[in-house]
Amino acid sequence: MKKITIALAGNPNSGKTTVFNNLTGAHHHVGNYPGVTVEKREGKRYYRDYEFIIIDLPGIYSLTAYSPDELVSRQVLLGENIDIIINIVDATNLERHLALTVQLMELGLPLVIGLNMMDLAEAENLKIDCSLLSQLMGYPVLPLVGTKNKGIDELLDAAVHLKEGPPAFLKKIIRYQSGVEKHIEKIKGLIPPDSVMTGGNDRQESLKRWITVKLLENDSEVVSRMKRIPNSQALLAQVAESRQQLQEQYREDAELLIVESRHAFARGAVREGVEFPGEDRVSVTERIDNIVLNRILGLPIFLFVMWLLFQMTFTLGQYPVDWLDQGVSALSSTLEAILPDGLIKSLVVDGIIAGVGGVIIFLPNILLLFLGITFLEATGYMARAAFIMDKLMHKMGLHGKSFIPMVLGFGCSIPAIMATRTLENPKDRLITILVVPLMSCGARLPVYILLAGAFFGPNMAGNVIFSIYLIGILLAVLMAKLFRTWLFPGPSEPFVMELPVYRIPVWKHVLLQVWERALLYLKKAGTVILAASMLIWALFTFPVADNGNALDPAEKMEQSIAGRIGYSIESLIKPLGFDWKTGVALISGFAAKEIVVSTMGTLYSIEGEDADPEEEYFQQNFAERVREQSGFTPLTAYVLMLFILVYIPCLSTVAVVYRETNGWRWPLFLIGYTSILAWIISFLVYRGGLILGLA
Repeated sequence: MKKITIALAGNPNSGKTTVFNNLTGAHHHVGNYPGVTVEKREGKRYYRDYEFIIIDLPGIYSLTAYSPDELVSRQVLLGENIDIIINIVDATNLERHLALTVQLMELGLPLVIGLNMMDLAEAENLKIDCSLLSQLMGYPVLPLVGTKNKGIDELLDAAVHLKEGPPAFLKKIIRYQSGVEKHIEKIKGLIPPDSVMTGGNDRQESLKRWITVKLLENDSEVVSRMKRIPNSQALLAQVAESRQQLQEQYREDAELLIVESRHAFARGAVREGVEFPGEDRVSVTERIDNIVLNRILGLPIFLFVMWLLFQMTFTLGQYPVDWLDQGVSALSSTLEAILPDGLIKSLVVDGIIAGVGGVIIFLPNILLLFLGITFLEATGYMARAAFIMDKLMHKMGLHGKSFIPMVLGFGCSIPAIMATRTLENPKDRLITILVVPLMSCGARLPVYILLAGAFFGPNMAGNVIFSIYLIGILLAVLMAKLFRTWLFPGPSEPFVMELPVYRIPVWKHVLLQVWERALLYLKKAGTVILAASMLIWALFTFPVADNGNALDPAEKMEQSIAGRIGYSIESLIKPLGFDWKTGVALISGFAAKEIVVSTMGTLYSIEGEDADPEEEYFQQNFAERVREQSGFTPLTAYVLMLFILVYIPCLSTVAVVYRETNGWRWPLFLIGYTSILAWIISFLVYRGGLILGLA
C-alpha cells in the first residue's frame, strides 16, 4: 500500500481540528514534538488504496518563528518528508487566512487549499469562485464544511492527484517589488546547495528562495543557521547590504515590504475570486459585535454572561447533585448495615464512600460548567471576551491574547498553561503561566459548591461562587501588573486579535468535549482521589490504640498521624479562622483540589455517627458537622474558598510549569508566591470581617 504524508496547516479558529478529526476518526494519538512542549497530533486514514499519514500542525498565523508553535510547524514542513500540505482556510475571513497560504506556497510543496465554513460564507452572501481562486493561487481550492463532514474526501482526492497524477496546476511564485526581486537573486546565488534540505531540484530551488526571503526578513532562526555554514561571511554581508539598500530605496524595512506584498497578493486574490454583498448589508456577526463589543456595554455583558453561567452551574446542577447525594447516602447506610464492625467497614464507609462519594456528587456541576465554557468557545464569544479585556490587559502589561489561556484556566490550569505557547513574547508567556493558576479551575468548583451551598443557601450560593471567580480574575490581572513592573519590565508586544464569525455550535463536538472531561473527572475520582481518600482515612485511623486502651473518637483524631500534622501547622492558619482539621484538608489539596472535599468528608464523617443518612443528605450533614466541630461561620467558609482559590496549585500543574519553563526556578516561585498571597488575602478578609461584625 502506498503512503502519502500530509501536513494539516491553518490559522487558529479555521476549523482545522474538526477537519483533522473527520480525516482520522479515532485513529490518532497526541504527544509532544521531541525536545519541545508543543502538542503533536498525528493520525492515519486509509482511502483509495493509500495510507495517509496526517500530521496536524499547531494553529499559526505565519511561518515566521516567533512562537514555539510557529517554529515547530516550520521545522516539520522543512525537515520532515511531507508530500502534501492541506491548508484549512476560514472562508468567512478569507483575506486574513490567505496570508498564511501565501507563505505556505513559498515552500514549494504541493498544496491543497480547503475553504472551510462555506455554509457560513453562503449565509453571509459571500459568493466564492473556487475555480477562479484555484487559477489565481496555482493550487486546487476546494469548498469544505468540516462540521458536516462535507468535502473531506475531495481533499484526499486532490492530494492523490497532486502526488501521483499529471501536474494540472502551476505552482505560483509570489513576486515582490522589482527592487526586492533583484536582491533576492543576488543573495540566492550565494547560498551553498548543501545548506538546503534534501529534495528534488524544484524543491531545492524553492527552498533557496525561501531562505533568501527569510534572510531579508531578518528571521533570527534562519540567520543563526546560515552563520553555522562554512564561508558564510559573504552571504551575510550581502544580506546586510541588501536590507540597507532596500531601506533607502523604499524608505521601509525589508521585512515590512515582504509582508505587505504577501498581504497584497492575498487581498488581490480575494477581490478577484469573491463577490461581496452590497455595502448596505450588515452581517449577523457585525450586528452582534456592535452590541457585545460596545465600549460601554461590552464589559457588563461579559460579566453578566459569566454570572449567568455560574448561576446555571449551581441552580440546574442542584437537582442531579441531590439525586447522586441520595444514592451515596443510601450506599453508605447499606454498607454500614451489612459490613461487620472493624477497620474494613471504617475504610469502606468513612474512607472510600465519604471521600470519593463526596467528590462524585459534584460531577453534574463540573459538566454544566464545561458545557457552558465549551459552548461559548464554539460560538466565537470567548474570542470577544479576550478582545473586551484587551484594553485592561494592556494596562496590566499584557495583551488580550493572554486572556485566552486565563479563560481556559476556568476549566483546568494544565491546558491553559500549555496554551501560552501561542504567545510570541517570552516575558508575556512566563507572566501568563504564573497567573493562570489564580483562575478558578474545575477542580476547585466542588469545594466552592459544597461550602457555598452549606453556608449561604441556594439563593446566594451562585453569587458567592461568582464573586470567587471574579476575585481570581482581578488577582491575576493585578499580579500580572506587578510581575511586569518588577520581574519582567518592558512593553508588551502588540497583536491583532482574531475575531471569528459567530457560529451555531456543533452539539456533537460540544458534547464530546464535555464527555471527555467527565471521563477525566471520573478517572481522577477512581485513581488519585480514591488513593488519597484511603491515605487520609489511614492517617486519621492510626494509631488504633494507646497503651492497649481504645481511644474515644475525639482523642483518636487528635492523636492520629493526621491530627499531629494538623496541630503542627495550626498556629500558621489559626489567624485565618481555620483549625487543624482544615489544615490537613489544605495539605491534601496539593495532590488535587477535589481532595479537599473528600478529606473534609472523611474528617466530618468520623464524629457524625448520630446523623441519620436516611433523613439527611451528605451535604446537609457536612454543614452541620462543620459548624459543630470546627465552629465554621459563613465568614470562615468564604475565607476558606478564597484561600483555596489562591494557594499552591495542584501537583500536576506544578509539574507542567516545570516542563514549560525547563527548570524548577519558576515552579518553586509559583508555590512560594501563591502561598504567601493566599495567607495575606485570607487574613485581611477574615480580620476585616470580624471588625465589621460578620462572624
